[in-house]
Amino acid sequence: MTARIGVITFPGSLDDRDAQRAIRVAGGEPVALWHGSHDLEGVDALVLPGGFSYGDYLRAGAIAALAPIMSEVKDAAASGMPVLGICNGFQMLVEAHLLPGGLIRNAHQQFIRRDQRLRVENASTAWTSDFADGQEIVIPLKNADGGYVAAESELDRLEGEGLVAFRYLGVNPNGSLRDIAGLTNERGNVVGLMPHPEHAVEEGFGPNTPAAMRSGIDGLPFFTSAIASVVAAAA
Repeated sequence: MTARIGVITFPGSLDDRDAQRAIRVAGGEPVALWHGSHDLEGVDALVLPGGFSYGDYLRAGAIAALAPIMSEVKDAAASGMPVLGICNGFQMLVEAHLLPGGLIRNAHQQFIRRDQRLRVENASTAWTSDFADGQEIVIPLKNADGGYVAAESELDRLEGEGLVAFRYLGVNPNGSLRDIAGLTNERGNVVGLMPHPEHAVEEGFGPNTPAAMRSGIDGLPFFTSAIASVVAAAA
């Protein structure tokens, strides 16, 4: 089977087409979905892409979390469907209470763009199974409101239950507590992170590597992992 992965476009989304391209490169079928619809069109997985939905008014992701389609996203997540939130999509997942904590303005109060080193902390989710625990990867990062915050008790719970999916290495670019770059839910089907894996799926367009400039494709396993998860569930 070919996994059909929906990418939801919100007003102000910037990276929806990039996410669709990444799904296609990984061997899946991207399906464009609209924020104002209640129809997920029978997709097998969902991506909430990056951008500045609704201009980041109120809080980044706060208005998008109230969009009509988010009712279906919540139901899909509860049913076990793989759901990935990238950057603004991660902010939406937090605002929709599909993941805990909050994301605030970067500690240095500036927009940041860099190729960011990460460590995979949980390779057992629907979106990370093609990685290894502890694997170091490089993924593009671009955000202004990427500082992850939560109460100390919640941070302890996330650490203790293995729900930190990714951690910043080398440089903490935005002041995220405990260097948290991404999270998963308890079931492992919902993952959110601030860096952008969809920008590291094709040689010539990704981060630099020791082998060659712009040759990094560390984002591809996110999408191949989800496809494998969907295929396995259908078998």
